[in-house]
Amino acid sequence: MPLSPLGENGNAKKGCLGMEKVKKTAHALDKIMNAIFTFCGFLAVALVVVITVYLISSGIPAIKEIGLGNFLFGTVWKSTGDNPSYGILAFILTSIIGTFGAMLIGFPLGLLCAVCIAKMSGKRFSGIMRSFVDLMSGIPSVVFGLVGMIYVVPAVREMFNLPDGANLFSAIVVLVIMILPSVISMSETAIRAVPKEYEEASLALGANKTETIFNVTIPAAKSGILASLVLGTGRAIGEATAVMMVAGNVANMPGLFKSVRFLTTAIVSEMSYSSGLQRQALFSIALVLFVFIMIVNLILNLVVKRKKDK
Repeated sequence: MPLSPLGENGNAKKGCLGMEKVKKTAHALDKIMNAIFTFCGFLAVALVVVITVYLISSGIPAIKEIGLGNFLFGTVWKSTGDNPSYGILAFILTSIIGTFGAMLIGFPLGLLCAVCIAKMSGKRFSGIMRSFVDLMSGIPSVVFGLVGMIYVVPAVREMFNLPDGANLFSAIVVLVIMILPSVISMSETAIRAVPKEYEEASLALGANKTETIFNVTIPAAKSGILASLVLGTGRAIGEATAVMMVAGNVANMPGLFKSVRFLTTAIVSEMSYSSGLQRQALFSIALVLFVFIMIVNLILNLVVKRKKDK
């Protein structure tokens, strides 16, 4: 039977009321999620501020007592000697050289692997390779260090006829292996995000596949590729456990085949038994490392932003 006008109006009102309830619920949910996201954002900023304040307050006293010049440019570290010396220039140079060497080798290698996975291989092979990269990303640092001790250190010792293979070169090799998953994963994602029309236009103009990849695809994906450089550099600078296991952990001035100590390993190796000025000096090293990482990330981010603007 046909509905009466009253019934139709009643159903319409019920429908409007139902829609209003749905809208109110959605609006309330949006407000709750917005509050949660805002809280998480402020929490992240607050944590960075707290860490910064803590490092500054803990690191400045030792720098004042030792002297900024003696601390940053001193070449001798003898924190437990009769006449203790707290110069960290060797640690700073070792961290710079080790990070630069790892990125110099690891970044091009990771980029080429990403190109192979994204553009040069079939779906089955690329899927297998992507699974291996994801697996490497989840391996703990201590496992990389253990593998380095068992395989890399003896191989370096025999290859270069050295009395000990635990040196800066071994540390660079291990860091290269550790940063590869980050570089490969982010670079592959950036390369796959390039519109196919760019490559098809290049191929239509007569370029071959290799020329298209290196002249069109990679330049179009440069912002994501440079972001992988930032992430890989951050991991290389901040690594401690694996590096300590293969670098020899001796406070020498850096040499490719000398046992060395990084800024991170200097903190880890002595913090458990430190006290007094020695402990304060370790916090000062942490402050220097923090500032060093911030400067490197700032420079790399500025480069990425400039490239993106262009």
